[in-house]
Amino acid sequence: MRLSSEEQTNLKAYFERQIKCEDYDRIVLFLRFKKEIRQVGFLRAIPNLVFLEHDAYQNYSKSKYKGTFSRHYKKIPWVRVLSSGYTVSQKLQAEGVDAVFVPKCYDDVLIKNHHQVRDIELGFIGSIKNKTYTQRKVFLEQLATREPLLITRTKSGDDYVATLNRVKFFISADIGMGEYMIKNFEAMAAGCVVLAWDQGEEENRALGFKDMENIVLYRSLDELRSKLHALRLDEEKTQSIAASGQQLAEQEYTYKRAASRFATALIPPLRIPCKTRVLFFNQYSYS
Repeated sequence: MRLSSEEQTNLKAYFERQIKCEDYDRIVLFLRFKKEIRQVGFLRAIPNLVFLEHDAYQNYSKSKYKGTFSRHYKKIPWVRVLSSGYTVSQKLQAEGVDAVFVPKCYDDVLIKNHHQVRDIELGFIGSIKNKTYTQRKVFLEQLATREPLLITRTKSGDDYVATLNRVKFFISADIGMGEYMIKNFEAMAAGCVVLAWDQGEEENRALGFKDMENIVLYRSLDELRSKLHALRLDEEKTQSIAASGQQLAEQEYTYKRAASRFATALIPPLRIPCKTRVLFFNQYSYS
């Protein structure tokens, strides 16, 4: 069910009008976190509750939500959290959260490799203005002073896909996030060679990312430029990485594949909600 912004802001009213909780084995919410944390009182009353969360990486990064996800989940300790980051899921589990790793996916009906001439050698398509992306912005702008990097935004849909298909090397700079954003999978599916900030061995292993085989990983500007230089001299290797990346995306990160993982993550029994005991202090005394 797709809710308007206003309906998301007042879930209690929406549920009273539209939802009978007893009709469902699981109720999954995929909401803006800022709307979710303001409605804890009502969320605690929803049975069999599951959160789908793509932004929990902010719990462990330099953001305004650092630590907020942990505090939020402690208020609803029986909720299951489907997190899009493997290492984020591991950290949440260590804190006692019923967290399950369900990776991000891309729209495989929309995003395809059109097998056309790629006239943009280096490109990044997306936002760099949000405070969350401060490190991304600094890095991309530094790279642009040394390499012919196009930093741009497009309309979503066909315009975005058409531009992706013009890019040979897609520069991903998810710095300080601890997981890979959806654009990595989209660019791979469109046939780009993705050069991505390395999120660590565990995350790469969980996603099937193999450096210089289906993706190019780097941890510094110098390392990115060194690997880029090598690929410019080896077109066969470049094409091999692009093809392997596309194959990985098409096999593991389509909507259909994600739906299967999502459904599997809902099957195990959820935790039983605890009963809250309240001690009430009355301001009046009685004789």
